[in-house]
Amino acid sequence: MKTPFYVTTPIYYPTAAPHIGSTYTTTIADTFCRFERAKGREAFMLTGTDEHGEKMVESAAAQGMEPKRFADQMAERFQSTWDTLGLEYNRFIRTTDEDHREAVQYFVQRLYDAGAIELRDYTGLYCVGCERYLTDRELVDGKCEQHQKEPEPRSESNYFFKMSEHFAWWRDELERRPELVQPDRYRNEVLSLLRSDALDDLCITRPTERLTWGIPTPWDENYVLYVWTDALVNYLTGIGFPDHDGWEERWSGAHHIIGKDILKPHAIFWPTMLHAADLPLYQGLHVHGYWKGIGDQKISKSLGNLVDPLVMRDKYGFAAFRYYLLREMSFGTDTSFSEEGVVRRVNDDLANDLGNLLNRSISMLAKYFEGVVPDPPADAELAETSERVAAEVDAQMQSFNTQRALAALWELVSAANKFIDEKAPWKLAKDPAAADALGHAMYECLEVLRITAVLLAPFLPETSPRILESLGQPASSERLEGAVRWGGLPAGTQTVKIPALFPRIETE
Repeated sequence: MKTPFYVTTPIYYPTAAPHIGSTYTTTIADTFCRFERAKGREAFMLTGTDEHGEKMVESAAAQGMEPKRFADQMAERFQSTWDTLGLEYNRFIRTTDEDHREAVQYFVQRLYDAGAIELRDYTGLYCVGCERYLTDRELVDGKCEQHQKEPEPRSESNYFFKMSEHFAWWRDELERRPELVQPDRYRNEVLSLLRSDALDDLCITRPTERLTWGIPTPWDENYVLYVWTDALVNYLTGIGFPDHDGWEERWSGAHHIIGKDILKPHAIFWPTMLHAADLPLYQGLHVHGYWKGIGDQKISKSLGNLVDPLVMRDKYGFAAFRYYLLREMSFGTDTSFSEEGVVRRVNDDLANDLGNLLNRSISMLAKYFEGVVPDPPADAELAETSERVAAEVDAQMQSFNTQRALAALWELVSAANKFIDEKAPWKLAKDPAAADALGHAMYECLEVLRITAVLLAPFLPETSPRILESLGQPASSERLEGAVRWGGLPAGTQTVKIPALFPRIETE
């Protein structure tokens, strides 16, 4: 029996509305889940909102609200956005959920009982944006590199997780199992941190005299838990930790997808916390780069240059924007966003390549065979290409790279368009002796479209059924391996001409 597939997004800090970064992460998580289900594997997706900490208090105050009311409003905005876009998660978790509070308290009590936490007096430089103390080695020109602000000097007593005791173990584990953090550049970054003296133990509480908006520390009512201590445990809460049946099995197939700005908490805090709690590691941490805008500046809420996914949906359709997100970014590297890039992908890939292949294939079939699928050839020229592409799409998805998976799939689309140009059915139709060759050529084009639609379903779940509908086929309930086998389109099937999949976008 296959290990269940469990994929998580970060739980998003809802101080601003969803934007291209959070939409990208949620969309690829949705895509991987759909792909694994298509392969017959049980799959579970978790997303949600991270609602505690000082930044939430500040953001709520700026809106004249109590933190809980502000969190409720913003969590609903995230959830409704994902629902509107058709992104299918199994649970939307909030760190204000009661079962999460209980799970977090159970988890940190386990650390405390194991002797992994102790109370200390501490003086240091605190970044409100990061919501943690920074070491001098983490500063660039005296400022937090991420938030470009000088941290505040603070002195207080707090509880510390003795994180540094686990660095040697984690370094050895990462060197032995490189798949735990990917792409390699981020694993190397983590290893570099672990070999340096830039990190120390982790302050995991905040005194209630300055912050009450958080989960109470179970053994000391004078403190609430640090927001990252609280947030990371959501990945366990969401599958039933600590006392619901089946959470261990689901956790054994856990994969986290994050942006590179939160690498440190996920690649250092989280694995060392799990180790100290005597719990298994995740199976993979998959780290993507930034979306950048004008002037190659990171798109982020702190910089106020957000790209609203609902605006993109209203302007181009979410299927088109979804394709752009999955196809444009090479996983792990930064990528520049532009609306010109969206238009180019729509016109070149979706309208010219895929849409044109479907339109001319169905139109010629209607003209030459009254829309009925002819008999297949005994030796199809495109069968080998189809088989190779299906295998490559699967391989790239196992490597968590949607860009390369879609690039491979478009090789099949391009091969079919080239095949039509070379076979020239319009010429074969003029020769009565070429009737069989015409039928065979048309079958190959249609079968490529069927296989393309099946492979495309996890990436473009709205578009795939439309292609299959045009081919007279239901949405496939067969497992992916069988569904992409050549020859699945029955001869004699009546096809249907449908409106253009993706009309070209005309620009001035």
